[in-house]
Amino acid sequence: MEEQIAINFDPNSRLALNFLLAFIMFGVALDLQWSDITRAIRKPKATFLGLLSQFILLPALTFVIAYFWHPLPGLALGMFLVAACPGGTISNFMSSMAKADLGLSVTLTAISTLLCVFFTPFNFELWSSLYPETGNLLKSVSLDAFELFETVFLFLILPVFAGMLFRAKNPVFTQKIMKPIKWFSMLIFIAFIAIAFFKNKDNFIKYADLVVALVIVHNLSALALGYVVGRLGKLGEPASRSIAIETGIQNSGLGLIICFNFFPEIGEMALLCASWGIWHIISGMALSVFWGRKKSSQLT
Repeated sequence: MEEQIAINFDPNSRLALNFLLAFIMFGVALDLQWSDITRAIRKPKATFLGLLSQFILLPALTFVIAYFWHPLPGLALGMFLVAACPGGTISNFMSSMAKADLGLSVTLTAISTLLCVFFTPFNFELWSSLYPETGNLLKSVSLDAFELFETVFLFLILPVFAGMLFRAKNPVFTQKIMKPIKWFSMLIFIAFIAIAFFKNKDNFIKYADLVVALVIVHNLSALALGYVVGRLGKLGEPASRSIAIETGIQNSGLGLIICFNFFPEIGEMALLCASWGIWHIISGMALSVFWGRKKSSQLT
């Protein structure tokens, strides 16, 4: 068995992270409407390609990267977990900055969040089991599929439904509180990650050379995958940008919750998810600014 990374994260902090994600997802859902979901019927091709890229091709690409890279088993397990998560909470903001198809981005965020209650456990177990090193590691951990489903439902799906219902019942009040809640929740989440890094700074520094390059390559590959899928599908530039962002910006908060609730003894997983959570903000914002500066005449 290869050396494992010990992570210092107490049970109270894990519980706080659970409810923090629920609060963030409630805030995200304030910007969603039922029409964002039904829009998929009006744009089935773009929606299908976006979900294909995120839930089918990204986990498969992750397997290929792990197969040729041979990272520590715990880091590979973290890669499969990140790839199994739905779109990140800031993907819509990035799509808006990037002059992408914002409607498609919102639709993909909404649908991927709802579908992840099935696809996240399924993809994580499938690809982790297929990769020999992570398959052996999973055998040493007691993973209850129903508990994983329950965690995703309670702290991701339920808050989304609650936020959408709150908006439907209180549209005027929602417009007043929507932006402050989203910014407040994201700042708290970033602070939470920063505290986790500080508490475990020795491990993060010690294993930075193993994690940073892996996260960067994995994330940039995901962004490129989404864009290529859109272009090969002949969707046009704005829609391709949206699929790239939705594929490369993953909900690392959900990944951390799963790490701390089900794999507290495998610190490499949390290390990779936390690193991804920071890096994908940097890469996503940089790409959005770059695309946003292009002239409208180039959006074809």
